[in-house]
Formats: sequence, structure tokens, C-alpha cells
Amino acid sequence: MAQHFLLSRAAKTLSLGRVFRMSDAEAETMFCNIRWAETNGKPVCPHCGGLDAYDCRRPNGAPRFRCRACGKDFSMTSGTLFASHKLPLRVYLAAIALFANEVKGKSALALSRDLGVSYKCAFVLLHKIREAMAEEMKGRVVGGDGEMVEVDGGYFGGYVKPANHKENRRDRRLAINQNGKRQCVVIVREREGESVPAVFQSEGKALEFIKARIANGSIVNADEAKSWDGLHGKYEMRRINHEEAYSVDGACTNAAESYFSRLRRAEIGHHHSVAGVYLLRYAQEASWREDHRRMSNGEQVERMAALAMAKKASPDFTGYWQRHRAV
Repeated sequence: MAQHFLLSRAAKTLSLGRVFRMSDAEAETMFCNIRWAETNGKPVCPHCGGLDAYDCRRPNGAPRFRCRACGKDFSMTSGTLFASHKLPLRVYLAAIALFANEVKGKSALALSRDLGVSYKCAFVLLHKIREAMAEEMKGRVVGGDGEMVEVDGGYFGGYVKPANHKENRRDRRLAINQNGKRQCVVIVREREGESVPAVFQSEGKALEFIKARIANGSIVNADEAKSWDGLHGKYEMRRINHEEAYSVDGACTNAAESYFSRLRRAEIGHHHSVAGVYLLRYAQEASWREDHRRMSNGEQVERMAALAMAKKASPDFTGYWQRHRAV
């Protein structure tokens, strides 16, 4: 049997020990190289785009540059997700490394213990990383002429604890016995390719989203749910009845089910609650992890850091705990 990728040497190119042994100067250099890769780490003014800047580090040691063209100060995190950071840069790098090393997710409580920060700090930091991940999925269209695309939906959140006595328990599959908080995550995934998740109240409400995210000429695989009947008019469809088999003549939704397996294990084993307004963010994280599952942890850390440094300040989590913003 072939060795699983996560057990191979190629999957492990960055150790947490190496990150924690980094000095502040090494972490700063790494962030500079990630943000300003086009200039080999030489600072570029985010205000005017000037390339002539000099180090004007503050007395407390906080890194700072000053542009000779416009005279404004900036740092390597100015205008990014990590703008106005209060922790040393190596802590942010360690957070990304810890996050990347967990193949099914990292809970905010565990991260707060690992880094010695408050739960609130860890919670916001993880959601900022998820926000950076989601940037890769904006406007993504999968499939193409003859390409196989799989569509499926799964319901998450809204858990209701069963009653103690059997006679008082209710069948939660019935709408009358649900609390209305359960939502459907719909995944559109190209085989051996990329994926796009979204959240709806039901599978049937996702048809317009699916049509917008799957290219014409694609071959769409789906199960026998009536929700997908509306796709027959636009795509060649291959349906699979899971009561009879998981795959028949190439028709299957195994790639979509693999995604849901990852998201379900993250919900059960790490987060325990992924409901409400945060569900889409967890769904996007699982999608990113599934798409990059054959990428080494070192490459994942660099990719996440690059996405975070390219993303502007978070509209949702800047001042989140101070209620300056609402998700």
C-alpha cells in the first residue's frame, strides 16, 4: 500500500520548533519577504508606492519604515489583516504554523493555550486566517468542457440535545422538531481540482449559485435528491443512488463526500459548534484544506501568510470584541 502523503517526508518541511526558535529579526525578515516578494523583501510604501524607504524603528523596538517620497510611516503589516498587531510577529507566524499543522482544524481554545494568549485573541486571529483563505475562492468557477464536477449538500449546526427519557425524545429529522438553526453547506468540487462552498437554508436554494460556479460543458455528478433536478437543463448529469451504490460507471460524489468528512470531523473533534454566521468561514477553511491537502506544511504556512499579507484589514474582525464591527 502506498504511503499516505501526511506520513511522507515531503509533507513535513517546517517544524514548530524551528518557528519558536526564530528571533524577532528573522520573523520580520520572513514577513518582509512574503509581503514584498516582487522587490525581494525591500519595503514598498503602501501609501504612495514609493520604493525609497528607510528604517525608523521606534524606541520600543517595533519595526517601522518611513517613506522618503511621502514622509509617511508604515510597517510590514500596515494595511493588512495583521495591521495594528500587538504581539510579536513570530507569534503570528507560530499561529499560522499551528493552524496549518492541524489537518482538520484548530480550535481557538487550543491555540490560546499553545501561544499563551487569551481566547478572544485566538478566536479573532483564527477567523482572520480563514478570511484570508476565502480570498482564493472569490469568483472561482470550476469545471469546463468534459470536466467532472461533483455537487452535494450537508447539514450542520443547530444541534439539540436529546431528552433524558426515551419517551420524551423527538425525531429531529422532522421540520416540526427542529430549532431552525440548522443550515446546509453546499459544495461544488471539480475532481482532482478546486472546490467552492456556500451556505443555504436548503439544497434547493443553491441552484443559482451552482450554475454560476460551474462552467458550461461540465459533467455534473450528484445524488438522487430532487434538489438537483433543476441542473439537468444546463449540464450533462450523472446521478448516483446511494441506497444502491457509492459509485457506478464513474458516477459518484466521493470527492464531495471527502470534503464533508473533513468538515464533519472538524465540527465534532475540534470546534463542536460551527453554526450561524460563522458556518461559511469554517466551510471555506475545510475547502481550502481539502484543495491543498497535497501541499507540505511549510508551503501551506507561506501560502496562508501571503494571503493574509495581501488581504486588507478585516471588515468583520477589526475591533470585533469591542463591537466596532459585526460579522
